[in-house]
Amino acid sequence: MKPILEPALEGVLPSPGPDAPDLPLSPWRRAWRRFRMQKLGYFSLVTLSVLFVLSLGAELLSNDKPLVVRYHDAWYFPMVQTYPETEFGGDFPTPTDYLDPYIRDRLNSDGNWALFAPNRYAANTINYFAPSPNPAPPSRANWLGTDDRGRDVLARLIYGFRISLLFGLALTVIGCALGIVAGAIQGYFAGKIDLVAQRVIEVWSSMPELYLLLIFASMFEPSLLILLVLLSVFGWMGLADYVRAEFLRNRNLEYVLAARALGLSDWQIIWRHLLPNSLTAVIAFLPFRMSGAVLALTSFDFLGLGVPASTPSLGELLAQGKANLDAWWISLPTFAVLVGMLLLLVFIGEALRAALDPRADA
Repeated sequence: MKPILEPALEGVLPSPGPDAPDLPLSPWRRAWRRFRMQKLGYFSLVTLSVLFVLSLGAELLSNDKPLVVRYHDAWYFPMVQTYPETEFGGDFPTPTDYLDPYIRDRLNSDGNWALFAPNRYAANTINYFAPSPNPAPPSRANWLGTDDRGRDVLARLIYGFRISLLFGLALTVIGCALGIVAGAIQGYFAGKIDLVAQRVIEVWSSMPELYLLLIFASMFEPSLLILLVLLSVFGWMGLADYVRAEFLRNRNLEYVLAARALGLSDWQIIWRHLLPNSLTAVIAFLPFRMSGAVLALTSFDFLGLGVPASTPSLGELLAQGKANLDAWWISLPTFAVLVGMLLLLVFIGEALRAALDPRADA
């Protein structure tokens, strides 16, 4: 049954037609629309996101263990559990080498089968049955060849790409968190707090970062954690200056004065009002910070100060290419992956900066 008042309201309330004006968009939705209009930056974001998601499943793309094995009417999952060689007809109770021609013949005979990843090598897999000496050029067995230790270059590129992006993302998040907190406190409270904090930052920024890294590298075994901590404690100061400047500019505007008059606490004003209106510079700064973090990891790995040699890294591959100039298949694909990644990040950053420009048309 229709409501009694509905017929009376017909013709009184306007019905939205095709020419009805659109509702006003929020500032962030207008920025997103402007970002999508930047075709190069938008497709760079889509491309980098797809590659990053694929790299998160690197074990499904490049692995020396089968994804699943069907052997003598039994199911095996080597990626989850390690099986001895005797399980597949071998002679020794050691972990199965699925690159062994004898094991591969056993898995492909009498109705048995094994589903491998597209690239049958992990990051540190050494093919002891390779027909060519190392470093070996590209072949059907190793699509991009092997490095000087016999490890597959394509596998190390896939895993190294993932580590570079994850490291850059982690360093960016930590640096942004520290920079936003420090800049917000300086810019909002100003006065003596800002003065003392600026002097502390000046002293801290004068510390020799490279020398500290050399000292820590001599004291501890190189690792991603040490490199992440050391770069994080120095990588927040540039962003803190941007946030401080935005807070100093916005702290005396009308909406902040109104919030104070309503009785909101300082931290409520910072979190609810000042921070959302000061994030434009931070968001536009993120891709460039991430590209700088990736480049820093690659540089330190190239110098031997980053991750251990067993960890796949673009910088370590570039160092191998420098040591083996005749093995072009090591340095050339690595250089292409690194340049492509940095270009995508730069294109995204330029598109973000254009989308968040307050002078841009809605």
